[in-house]
Amino acid sequence: MSDQSFKIKHTLNVRTIEPRERHQMIFTLFERLQVGEALVLVNDHAPRPLMYQFIHEYPEQFQWDYLQEGPDEWQVRIAKVK
Repeated sequence: MSDQSFKIKHTLNVRTIEPRERHQMIFTLFERLQVGEALVLVNDHAPRPLMYQFIHEYPEQFQWDYLQEGPDEWQVRIAKVK
């Protein structure tokens, strides 16, 4: 984790969103961010598959920080760094 501050632009609770719509919605929000801005993702499980997709789709363009890791809720800050 970095001590760098990021401006949180969105907090998205995906627990209320249809699973098939989640990733595209998250990617759309990420693409709209400026460098130094972030979104916080709230989920009911660890979003590891999403992290791997970010690694593939946006290499070296994001920072992934867990703010809360379960057991009932996970929060991840996804920041645009490049």
